Amino acid sequence: MKHSRIWIGIVLLMILLAVPFYPPLQQYLSIPNEIVTFNKSLVEVPQLGETVQVDTSEENVEAIDSSAFYAQETGDSELVYQVNGYPIKKVDLSVLDDIKVVPGGESIGVQLHTRGVLVVGHHLVKQNDEALSPGEDAKINVGDVILKINGDTIKDMEDVKPYVEKAGKKGEKLSVTVKRGKETIETKLEPVLDKKDNDYKIGLYIRDSAAGIGTMTFYEPESKKYGALGHVISDMDTKKPIEINDGTIVRSSVTSIEKGNNGSPGEKQAKFSIQDNKIGSITKNSPFGIFGKLTEKGENKSKPKKYDKPLPIALSHEVKEGPAKILTVLEDEKVEAFDIEIISSIPQKFPATKGMVIQITDPKLLEKTGGIVQGMSGSPIIQNGKVIGAVTHVFVNDPTSGYGVHIEWMLQDAGVNIYGDKQKEAS
Repeated sequence: MKHSRIWIGIVLLMILLAVPFYPPLQQYLSIPNEIVTFNKSLVEVPQLGETVQVDTSEENVEAIDSSAFYAQETGDSELVYQVNGYPIKKVDLSVLDDIKVVPGGESIGVQLHTRGVLVVGHHLVKQNDEALSPGEDAKINVGDVILKINGDTIKDMEDVKPYVEKAGKKGEKLSVTVKRGKETIETKLEPVLDKKDNDYKIGLYIRDSAAGIGTMTFYEPESKKYGALGHVISDMDTKKPIEINDGTIVRSSVTSIEKGNNGSPGEKQAKFSIQDNKIGSITKNSPFGIFGKLTEKGENKSKPKKYDKPLPIALSHEVKEGPAKILTVLEDEKVEAFDIEIISSIPQKFPATKGMVIQITDPKLLEKTGGIVQGMSGSPIIQNGKVIGAVTHVFVNDPTSGYGVHIEWMLQDAGVNIYGDKQKEAS
């Protein structure tokens, strides 16, 4: 009897493990509980066979066949799977107002100003026969941001020196407020006199700004809100995201390209002037890129005409494996379209940075760059006439391939509400 129970248990376990691999059940499990799409879009759902019908509950969605529906108007409805009139599955369908953005592709120069001053290293100060770092002794770490000294707000590096000199001459300690991650910490820092330079120092390397190049992804024509880069800007020394106070984007001209190879990513070389050709502000530096508002957006005469007008966007579940294009600059300010392949795309219900794997297939782009290079981050990805995301990272061991981020998360961080009232209700 005991052995029989064991064998029955094993058989039941094998059946339980095998059931999810049964094709009809696999198809049933592949049906989503909810679909969100835009007005005037085609909605496709899995089929369960000839005996199963799919009907819609509202007139804003028109059935084309048993697995395809056309969203005619905004609103909520249900798609109902039925067998002989008996419902076996319901799918909530939300049709949103169409959102259009102008795809980018332009090369931009970027300058960020940090909130406070960023500590990027320690150094020793020679005093008599010993060397010490007052900053390190004060437990100020690399990656900390100095917000205040003696209660006064510090905005840039020039603000620090007068406090150091004054405290040093008086033999006093500085009261320093630093931000470390989400913590705010108070500490005491005593400047020491460097005998060699005859100057008071605190043994810290600090920085208040960062600059580089990237690619514009999109801008929303009515609000002038834009998104670029597709990934966070981190400090080159601390490798930590830069917490910004403000920033500027400017026009940039690509002068040359260092071709990428296996194990060595390439790089765009570009020139720009922060003082001239300003086109926008930077108000946010997030995992999905930099964001702000354009102050000026002149016509780019070297950009393909079909991409110089607003295009609809696609949500993550609408992205398909297969051919697509990216817009980027290889020379001067000329934006060109190049062929790529979407190798995989993950439908995402929550924000995530690595939503797509892409591969460069365009012969001209491969010849010129070897694949994805630094400075190409933010290049918009377009599929079937819709903006679906942006290039973000290259695979170091395969420069022809890399990651892309879905456009909906960039729009969300840009402050473009693609979900309308539905998002407000959810929040």
